Amino acid sequence: MRWFAAEIADVVGGVVSQGDPSTVVTWVTQDSREIAEHLDRASSLFVPLLAERDGHDFVASSGAAVTFSSRAADDLGNTDSALVVIEVDDTARALTELGSAARTRLDGQIVVGITGSVGKTTTKDLLASIFSADRPTHASHRSFNNEIGVPLTILGAPDDTEALVLEMGARGIGHIAHLCSVGRPNIGIVTTVGSAHTSEFGSVEGVAEAKGELVESLPSAVDGGIAVLNADNPLVAAMASRTDACVVTFRTGPAAGDHVSARNIRLDDELVPSFELQSPWGGGAITLGARGIHLVDNAAAAAAAALASGVPFDAVATGLASPVLSPMRMALHRSASGASILDDSYNANPMSMAAALRSLAALPAARRVAVLGEMAELGATSETEHQRIGTLADELGIDLIAVGASDYLPVGDAERETATALASGIPEALRLLVSMRSDPPLGERDAVLVKGSRVAGLERLAQLLVDN
Repeated sequence: MRWFAAEIADVVGGVVSQGDPSTVVTWVTQDSREIAEHLDRASSLFVPLLAERDGHDFVASSGAAVTFSSRAADDLGNTDSALVVIEVDDTARALTELGSAARTRLDGQIVVGITGSVGKTTTKDLLASIFSADRPTHASHRSFNNEIGVPLTILGAPDDTEALVLEMGARGIGHIAHLCSVGRPNIGIVTTVGSAHTSEFGSVEGVAEAKGELVESLPSAVDGGIAVLNADNPLVAAMASRTDACVVTFRTGPAAGDHVSARNIRLDDELVPSFELQSPWGGGAITLGARGIHLVDNAAAAAAAALASGVPFDAVATGLASPVLSPMRMALHRSASGASILDDSYNANPMSMAAALRSLAALPAARRVAVLGEMAELGATSETEHQRIGTLADELGIDLIAVGASDYLPVGDAERETATALASGIPEALRLLVSMRSDPPLGERDAVLVKGSRVAGLERLAQLLVDN
């Protein structure tokens, strides 16, 4: 979107204390490193935030054309005199207010909010692909789903955007409501509710309470609001009572009535699902351009939102077949030695971990190994959930290497049919991986899953395996 510096200052209640107020801004970032790499630095707005470091310390070196600042211009270091400084009381609040103003420019367009314990990013990617087959579309980058990412996504929308897809995450009660006050979605999707982030919400019911803030924020059915809910998850299905929007449900398996359903699901040797999609707006055969049978739920959710908003079925089928997916999510690679490497290292919780293990078990291989980092933010259930995943791996015939997460391993004299090992870090995990029941190490008969929460950093291990 295109703004003048003076216009931005007016919107956020700031003042241009240095530079030319008529300077044009076309893009916004909170990461000073992005500015140096961008082709259009002359129209950049830098938002210095207070985090581990104070973003104000990077204003002078950022190369930005315009910056927010809660410091006086003279306190920003040796800045270029041409730098436009918009002084505000709080840079994070200014970003929120500017994002909200940008959302107003999209009034009359489709704006979708997506939340849930798992599947948010994949559903966002699939829905963006569907909409893009039918109209100009903009969506969150990777997992830009918090109080910083949502306004940045809105501000990044081109002026001709007709569909905006926003991923919405939460760390506590009230967070989704806040994001909805900025993004003001007219369509909301809740993928599922389960035991993710229970350390922050206290219980699965607390997770459901927070995720349901999305459907509570939607316009009424008369005003075009649509709530897309997972009929297979009772906690999500119950959210229908919390909204005046039109309720559209999705599920996998045969369905009657107004459900959007995916049935007759098949999985090929590359983990690519195909299925029959059924809906009140038409249906037909779908081949999904993503791996894992559990992603069919996400496809059904995206299809339901698109079909209910008027996208023709052909565009739905086209979009689901060829999405641009965020990295490190069910990405299947071949190492130079021929081993299958399933990289799902972006994040992990009990639901996504179980689904990834079942996907690994479905790969054609003589030996299957899961290299797992911890599942973070599980609170009091952490030990139990890790042990449950370790047991599931054994039941599926999968060898297990736990990286810094001993709770996956059997307790006491518990017997297992599969091999287990504990690695202190990535180098030891690599050593164990090539020595555990493999001759030659990591050959074409082997399949390896790499998965863990972000704190585990196992994407580095996945890349090392791919690079051999």
